[in-house]
Parts: sequence; structure tokens; C-alpha cells
Amino acid sequence: MIDYTVVPAFGRDYKTAKAAKKDWVDGKDFIIKTFPRDPNDGKYCSIRDGLKVTIRFDSERKTTTA
Repeated sequence: MIDYTVVPAFGRDYKTAKAAKKDWVDGKDFIIKTFPRDPNDGKYCSIRDGLKVTIRFDSERKTTTA
């Protein structure tokens, strides 16, 4: 399984890790944003894709895993 870094899609942002994880578990969309660049960058994903992810939140200043 590949680990990805993701950010909330559609302009969403979160102040807490709990809120970010809740939306991930609820199946909301996120955008893959990895470094170094990956061919999947910019693609939408969700928990339905079965990915292990690190979620960047709070204006991309904080991270949590899901």
C-alpha cells in the first residue's frame, strides 16, 4: 500500500485533526498532494480508495494520519 499526503478538496479546511479524520472516514473527497512529485498529484481520492494517508490541515500547517 502506498502512503499519500492529501489536502481537503473543494476549499475545505479544518482546525483540528479530529475534524479532518472525521471527514476522511465519512468519505469526503481529498486531493493527493505529495512531495516529491508523484504521478497521482492533483487527483481526487477518499477512504473508498483504500489508501493510507497523511492529511494536511489548518492551512496545510499541521498533519495527522488516517
